[in-house]
Amino acid sequence: MPHHTYTSQTAMSGLPRLIGSPIVRTVALLALCAAYIQGPLTKIFDFNGALAEMDHFGLHPAPFFAVAVIAFELAASALVVSGVLRWAGALALAGFTILATFLALRFWEMAPGMDRMMATNAFFEHLGLAGAFILVAANDLTRGKGK
Repeated sequence: MPHHTYTSQTAMSGLPRLIGSPIVRTVALLALCAAYIQGPLTKIFDFNGALAEMDHFGLHPAPFFAVAVIAFELAASALVVSGVLRWAGALALAGFTILATFLALRFWEMAPGMDRMMATNAFFEHLGLAGAFILVAANDLTRGKGK
């Protein structure tokens, strides 16, 4: 009677199929875009808060920028999740993330302490998020889906 030994090779054989499955890809893309879906929805339901945020960052006229950010984030997220011009949506969100990060998380201007440490961590987490969007775009463009 043959004896089957469970090995890491056995465990790894199903991993590409699982990770590459449509449901896992969709959930991962939704997770990647989560902040760009949650943020605009929060702004829609608290538009006065959205206006205050635009004012805080010196973006005037605040109503124009609030609506533009809401529309941009939702539209770019829809492209990424749907797969329609995913590369364009991903690159747009990468660029937006880098610009917003340098606007909102200027840790180098802060006094040493907990707030600076939190802003520093958030700054580099956002750079990582932008990098992930660039990888999504590169994946689509190199697989011929960039048309």
